[in-house]
Amino acid sequence: MTARSKWSWPRLSVDAVVWGGLLALPALLGGWQVGEFAQFFTYGIFAMSLALIWGHCGLLCFGQAVFFGIGAYAMSLVTLGMVPGLESFTSSYLGLVCAIAAPGIFANILGRFLFYGRGLRGAYFGIVMLAVAAIAERMATNWDYIGGLNGLINVPPFNLGILGGGMELWESIPVYYFTLAIAFACYLVLELLLRTPYGTVLKAIGINEERTAALGYDTAGYKLTAFTISGGLAGLAGALFVTQFAFASPPLIGFALSTEVLIWVALGGRGLLIAAFLGALLVRYAEGQFADLFGPYWLLALGGLFLICVILVPRGLAGEPIHRYLAWARRSKT
Repeated sequence: MTARSKWSWPRLSVDAVVWGGLLALPALLGGWQVGEFAQFFTYGIFAMSLALIWGHCGLLCFGQAVFFGIGAYAMSLVTLGMVPGLESFTSSYLGLVCAIAAPGIFANILGRFLFYGRGLRGAYFGIVMLAVAAIAERMATNWDYIGGLNGLINVPPFNLGILGGGMELWESIPVYYFTLAIAFACYLVLELLLRTPYGTVLKAIGINEERTAALGYDTAGYKLTAFTISGGLAGLAGALFVTQFAFASPPLIGFALSTEVLIWVALGGRGLLIAAFLGALLVRYAEGQFADLFGPYWLLALGGLFLICVILVPRGLAGEPIHRYLAWARRSKT
């Protein structure tokens, strides 16, 4: 299989509008809203981690929050000085490395059991990941070392100093641009990866795994690599989350958050990373608006919106207009 096409001008224009708009957004928002969107960016990174394996590899994961939670706890333990032997080394950078490595390694080990051997796929894969999420949340609730039911609190903000003593990111504007920069870097790396022959095989697996395997490709190996990358990326999102919210608790690793991220990606559009990212931002922002408009019934309103979009806009609220624009650009070019 050959590599996918490079970025076209229409795709570049979409990316420029989205990322350029987010770059200029603080000029239109108040300080509290800027901080809120900085939090949304962590969810956007989390959504991209799921879109990688669901939208491009066909792996519907009901336990993606397991990796998010592992990353959150890893960052918390390091920066709180709770890692045995490293109590005095509380670097945020070390925390980030651990937050990416720990869930990535766990995803790799777990994937070897899931993709090799019986080779779980489809609903069976989703059910197993659902069970993993339930078990992980129960373990976190009963593990006193990581705070048990109460979790870990007073997690420090991200410190730019290599060995500590540097600038702490707690003001809304610096946190906003720091998180946006990491989100853009993650998006760029994933998009470049998906434009390689590896990304083409992933897409083929998502469309028809049996035919791809018949062509001689090690589909289990490709899925394992994507699952590992996805786990590490979700862990990164979890690490950024705790530096802003200052706590890590069992719900971050359980089924409820795994379900939420599925909704974000489905509403945004799982076929495009940028659409999944925007889906997280749109849904998180809409939740606040729905809570104001519908009071205690806001979850019902959000569920209704989800059903409508799945039926009428299967490519997602962000994915559908992007697909239409790209199709129009191709027709205009010809």
